[in-house]
Amino acid sequence: MNRLTRCLLALLLAWLGLSAHALTQPQARAIAEGDNDARAQALSDALAQGDDPALAPFVQALLGDAVRVSPERVLIVRDGQAVDAATGAPVALPEDAQDVTNNNRMRRELQAALAALNLFAPDRAARAAAIKQLRDEADESRLPLLDKALEAEKDAGLKAELGQLRAAVLVASPERARRLEAARLLAGSGEPAVRALLLQRLDVETDPELRTVLQGAVRQIESRLAWGERAGVLVTGFSLGSILLLAALGLAITYGLMGVINMAHGELIMIGAYATYVVQNAFRAWLPDFFGAYVLVAIPVSFLAAAAVGAVLERFIIRWLYGRPLETLLATWGISLVLMQAVRSLFGAQNVPVENPDWLSGGVALASNLTLPYNRLAIIVFAALVLAGVALLISKTRLGLFVRGVTQNRRMAACVGIHTARVDTWAFALGAGLAGLAGCALSQVGNVGPDLGQGYIVDSFMVVVLGGVGQLAGTVWAALGLGLLNKLLEGLTGAVLAKIMVLVFIVVFIQKRPQGLFALKGREA
Repeated sequence: MNRLTRCLLALLLAWLGLSAHALTQPQARAIAEGDNDARAQALSDALAQGDDPALAPFVQALLGDAVRVSPERVLIVRDGQAVDAATGAPVALPEDAQDVTNNNRMRRELQAALAALNLFAPDRAARAAAIKQLRDEADESRLPLLDKALEAEKDAGLKAELGQLRAAVLVASPERARRLEAARLLAGSGEPAVRALLLQRLDVETDPELRTVLQGAVRQIESRLAWGERAGVLVTGFSLGSILLLAALGLAITYGLMGVINMAHGELIMIGAYATYVVQNAFRAWLPDFFGAYVLVAIPVSFLAAAAVGAVLERFIIRWLYGRPLETLLATWGISLVLMQAVRSLFGAQNVPVENPDWLSGGVALASNLTLPYNRLAIIVFAALVLAGVALLISKTRLGLFVRGVTQNRRMAACVGIHTARVDTWAFALGAGLAGLAGCALSQVGNVGPDLGQGYIVDSFMVVVLGGVGQLAGTVWAALGLGLLNKLLEGLTGAVLAKIMVLVFIVVFIQKRPQGLFALKGREA
């Protein structure tokens, strides 16, 4: 390549670089200086170009108070180094350069402009965030920019959102045809903000045909939102049912199979939650790079911690009280008080923070008013896995066979060589360990404190009694049914009345069917 060719190529590259910076010094000065109306209009005119790569850095600099104005040019100044706002070329910082100040109104204009420029960002998430921000800030002056973004957008979902955003702008247009077109397009939306926009427009619209179209659009949106709310209630109820199932599974063994009224079951749930808290702090202190995996370690730790406490309780206290339900109830109630005070002494009386790992944070947005949190979905899956494990353990393993044998006929089981006292300890430890797993799950969705278990002990007993004593299938159906019923009633009557109505329902049901949903049959009875 000869010298002449290199010079021509350099000139061509320089020309391309200058043409890429379409922002001119007069434009930059008009945006940076003058009254707010004139600056906002200059900014809107610059935005109409849509693809100016120099405008976004300039707007960001204005928001960061990094722009200065001299009589000759507008400058972006960072770390004492100045560059020309239009060309990006380094220049000496003049002594007479003045700072540009922005009041609240101008900052809002700049933020909206930056969001509009992000409509052309290469990152899909940035474009989605820009569309979301513009929903509350777009006006008819943004239409040229929205048209360009709509033409350039390749993602089908974002293209549909841009179309609805454009229609939301046009619904307030002075032209009747544009308002009519926008109202018909917005009828396909499912956003609460669009419904509010249409209701606001209804208050000022006088055209009869347009009012009819707007009212129809509002009804369609309300119908979609209602379905989202119903689905949300079902998902929340199913999630609550999964939590009740985890809390009641351990009690289904200690009370349902062994006949022990364990009032300390809630405190075993609390121990599982605090074990999760300890594991979290250990990972934060010693393995911060693997913090996201602490929940996987906390699951077996919470099971073993609660199971160990349960085994000690059975060995030294519960064992001497079999067949004496009143004494068992009083003793375990006293144990619950001791465990709560022990936790207060070790960790304090205040709630302790348990943080969700990154992979359990956030959720799946199925609709504008329906989001499924990852931690709730994880609990549903976890409850299903624990249920499957318990069912296999009770029905397919040697320990499960021994537990069922001792439960049905203790003397006969002892006669055939089963160490019944040891089986009692293992069974009670299993029930306590399952309570610990419930505490581990609850730590991901609520507060962890000394009183954590008190909110679930009554619900756990209700689930076991309603499902049928000793019946795992009944426990499942009762937990899910009570979770759904509770959430459905909460939407109608409020949380307190919903609890009262659920309790009344259970009392009436047990009066009519004392054996619960699933009664024992044959020799098991």
